[in-house]
Amino acid sequence: MPSSSRPTSDDPVRGGHGRPAPVTPAGAVLTRPDDDAGRPAPSSRRRSKYGLTPYGFLLPAFVVYAAFLLYPLGRAVQISLYDWDGLSLATFVGLQNYVDVVTDAQLRASFGHALVLIFFFAVLPLGIGLVLAALLTRARVRGLGFFRTVVFLPQVIAMVVVAVAWRQIYAPGGQLNGLLRALGLDSLTRTWLGDYTLTLPAVGFIGTWVSTGLVTVLLMAGMSRIPGELYEAATLDGAGPVRTFVSITVPSVRAEIVVSLTLTIIAALKTFDLVYVTTSGGPGRTTTVPSFEVYRRAFQLGEVGSAAAVAVVLTILIFLINLAVNRIGERER
Repeated sequence: MPSSSRPTSDDPVRGGHGRPAPVTPAGAVLTRPDDDAGRPAPSSRRRSKYGLTPYGFLLPAFVVYAAFLLYPLGRAVQISLYDWDGLSLATFVGLQNYVDVVTDAQLRASFGHALVLIFFFAVLPLGIGLVLAALLTRARVRGLGFFRTVVFLPQVIAMVVVAVAWRQIYAPGGQLNGLLRALGLDSLTRTWLGDYTLTLPAVGFIGTWVSTGLVTVLLMAGMSRIPGELYEAATLDGAGPVRTFVSITVPSVRAEIVVSLTLTIIAALKTFDLVYVTTSGGPGRTTTVPSFEVYRRAFQLGEVGSAAAVAVVLTILIFLINLAVNRIGERER
């Protein structure tokens, strides 16, 4: 009897451990994936093909970015470690300026005022913008381009001009008090920018007026891309306008909401010209914000190191808040 031979790993038809190798109809033996183990991965081949060329294209932009952003930021961090008036020799104080940011009641209050302005610059415009954008998009209003231009107009006007105009509106003899008197509401008239309680909300409302147009236009751009079939299906299922708005419109514009919040939160935290022109931080210190404190300490008090520390802390705060907003937005998608 012929003895059956045990297959070996060298058998071209049967591989190691007795498993048959794949065979084509013509009888040709296919190569196993293991045979390609020594070959470089496609990404490695692409890297070796292009070499450092992509980095060469990025280098000019990075040089400009580093020269005009990273270097000044690094210098600000360096200056914040010194007690310096901007003219004489500086004295190294380490982290003392940052300790003052935390322990100084006025500085803490200025950061608190900036957080209050976030509500007026970002949250309130987002609510108003969602409603306005939904109405203008779904109602198919004639002259939609004209409405977009009118709503966006405050963004085109320089903030200094806006501040001067609203300072006149808020004046004791201004248009706001005149309107209240015409309506018989004389008891509500007041010096809006001189009231210790209402000055900060009055300044914040200017930010609402400015930011609402930007938010509305961004949301309208997102809502215009929502397929009409979704609204038709929701209507057939018996969903009303509110349910459709909450279940279809808002989830479909999450990306635009994140962009809107990012831009408006940055505007709220770094606002300076609006406060400087309208109130100069008054009455008292009720409307001081970090950007105004940077100016006051650097150019009025001669505390350049302290001003740099406030600026660095403000930069970190803006970065962290917007990082959180973007992370939450990505998680909800």
